[in-house]
Amino acid sequence: MRADDRPAPGPGSPAPGPYAPADAFLYPGLHRRGFLAAASGAAAVGALALAGCGAGGSGSDGSGGDAGPPRRGGRLRAAFAGGGANETLDPHLANLFSDVARAKALFDKLADFGADLTPRPRLAASWQPNKTLDRWTVTLRKAAFHHGRPVTADDVLFSFRRIADPAKAFRSKADLDPIDLKASRAKDPRTVEFHLKRPTAEFPDVLAAFGAYIVPAGTRSFDRPVGSGPFRHVSFAPGRSTVLRRFDDYWDGAPHLDELEFVAADEESARVNALLGGQVEYAHELSPATARAHEGRGQIRIVRLKNSAMQAFAMKTDRPPFDDKRVRQAFFLLADRAELVRGALSGAGEIGNDLFGKGYAYYADGLPQRTQDLDRARQLLKQAGAQNLKVTLDTSDVAAGFTEAAGIFRDQAAKAGVRITVRHRDKDSYWSDILESGTLCSYRSGAMPIEMHLSQRLLTDSTTNATHWHHKDFDALYQQARSTADRGERTALYGRMQRRLHAEGGFLVWGFADWIVGTAQRVRGVSRTAPANSLDWARFDKVWLA
Repeated sequence: MRADDRPAPGPGSPAPGPYAPADAFLYPGLHRRGFLAAASGAAAVGALALAGCGAGGSGSDGSGGDAGPPRRGGRLRAAFAGGGANETLDPHLANLFSDVARAKALFDKLADFGADLTPRPRLAASWQPNKTLDRWTVTLRKAAFHHGRPVTADDVLFSFRRIADPAKAFRSKADLDPIDLKASRAKDPRTVEFHLKRPTAEFPDVLAAFGAYIVPAGTRSFDRPVGSGPFRHVSFAPGRSTVLRRFDDYWDGAPHLDELEFVAADEESARVNALLGGQVEYAHELSPATARAHEGRGQIRIVRLKNSAMQAFAMKTDRPPFDDKRVRQAFFLLADRAELVRGALSGAGEIGNDLFGKGYAYYADGLPQRTQDLDRARQLLKQAGAQNLKVTLDTSDVAAGFTEAAGIFRDQAAKAGVRITVRHRDKDSYWSDILESGTLCSYRSGAMPIEMHLSQRLLTDSTTNATHWHHKDFDALYQQARSTADRGERTALYGRMQRRLHAEGGFLVWGFADWIVGTAQRVRGVSRTAPANSLDWARFDKVWLA
């Protein structure tokens, strides 16, 4: 699965690995057919062994504790859904969660997002704007690449120019658009002066952009990648296994682990059984049903990362029937959000309020929580001349809970006389299809700052504007906010934008899903507060084995 749900220019190009580790051939990708038969007998034995591991004991939620000082040593094996030959070690091509987790282990960004999706310094020790917010000076901390050379301003500019190359299809190219890279320069080896095309108060978000990793100047190949991250490359076999080793001179402190191995396991059942059977210590992307089945039983630890994925229906606001805001307002009132969270997410999440970014910086949490009101929905539909409305809802099994949510919402709408036909679309082309076709669709988004959500999805020229929200006055308000230096004033402007979206926008945001991972009982240091895609998600340099 991709690491966020923005439509991508295309999958990452395959990066051939030079060789595979010796033990990779013992489990060359934990695929269902090749693994489950072997695991079925081992799982019970492994589960008993795992239940006795771990010094911290198990809490009431089955997650255990992280008491005691970190221990150094050992290899942690992490199972992620694989991408076969499309897996890559080029951090600027990373699309899959496995790609991004490897990139985080091997490379660094200038900044990354904290749990509230505000940027935190990484390779950048500090940043400072001029008075007009169109020139930012970034000072680098003292850090070294794996081959010993220091990270410099030239490496930063080379990396950003590589990402922005018009001949390349890098995911973060759009995020770097505010930078005038021709005018930007290295003032000295540890100071970069970024010139911007327009005033940008949230420029640090650009430094933390998805995929904006720093590589050594002149890098042409990633067969044996050199980064400045906490782990060094040992081997890479796409779709099978990647082995990394601790980088002792890492600027943020050497990892506790000696080695980290990523193992491809395409299906959730394979990842769970590998965890139960002791073949891996970390299993990424588990379903709510799986978590419920194992939580509190002492075999494995379940970690829930809150507010990791917005769950919504997207209404196209420029075509009937949703070009009438009264119809959109009626649809807001058709939804029983609590029932959708229970039924589509098995309760593993929180209800939404038709706005993106619950819990993130700038979120308008003072707005009243919208609830189901079928009588008022009928009134609005009658006023719009839309009684006995028939609508097609596009959905797909491209994301967990989509088809279940579509069925639940269909039944909720029927109580107000709205007939929804659920149409299942091809998951391979779903994200690109829904940008232009249809009128109503299932939608999801991974974590990103609210201002990025606004810029990428809700401006007239946004490339992923799934609701076709085109309003020049809204665009102007966004430009005013991004060029406002005072944070309080900027917060007020973003609040005005969100109040309008809450009143008449095209996103019916019904919930925010937990992201769920499982670990062996002896694994410690896994963050329980970081949404997927943020700094402390898949932060294996801070993990240890008890």
